[in-house]
Amino acid sequence: MLDFRRWLRSAAVCTAWMAAAPWLAAHAATDTWKMRVTPDAGSVLEWVRDSGDASGKPFAVVDKRAARIYVFDAAGRLAGESPVLLGSAPGDHTVPGVGERAQTGHVPPEERTTPAGRFEASPGRNDKGEHVVWVDYESAFAIHRLRPGFSFKARADRLGTEGTEDKRVSWGCVVVPVAFYQEVVERVLGKSHSVVYVLPEARPLRNVFHALESN
Repeated sequence: MLDFRRWLRSAAVCTAWMAAAPWLAAHAATDTWKMRVTPDAGSVLEWVRDSGDASGKPFAVVDKRAARIYVFDAAGRLAGESPVLLGSAPGDHTVPGVGERAQTGHVPPEERTTPAGRFEASPGRNDKGEHVVWVDYESAFAIHRLRPGFSFKARADRLGTEGTEDKRVSWGCVVVPVAFYQEVVERVLGKSHSVVYVLPEARPLRNVFHALESN
């Protein structure tokens, strides 16, 4: 009886924890997410898994064409996925000096790109003291939560739609829902160094991830 009661307590704790983390609960026992990724995202994920490119660190794949992020723990298990907001300007490049202009609060619309590539990321704080994951600190490129303010509801509505074009609204950062940031991004990527793979939207995949050319 003692063992059975201990099991009941453990099961209750596990159930409560999963209920508090809906993205984890949705994917912990199934790999159905693999059926939803685009071919390019699947190629990058397969390469990361087979090559060990993340070197035992947690990692994320941002699929710009699908406006979606996939976050994995250090063991390569999916921790969660979410729609994202991306830079309003198309392009896979970083405009020189954009990080300095971001600090002044003025980035011209044509410079608001979300760059593609492989990035060594690390957690930190922005100029408002908010927790972020710096994908590329010098260019002020980060993964962060949807911020409060006058545009919060409109941007939250965009995150809830099925389309991808209406998710091109940020200054270049990858913006995720608040709960997803707190429960997945901050918990998995926000504790130490990680790797972030941002897929291109204009350039061929293998022009950005050269290691795929041999696959």
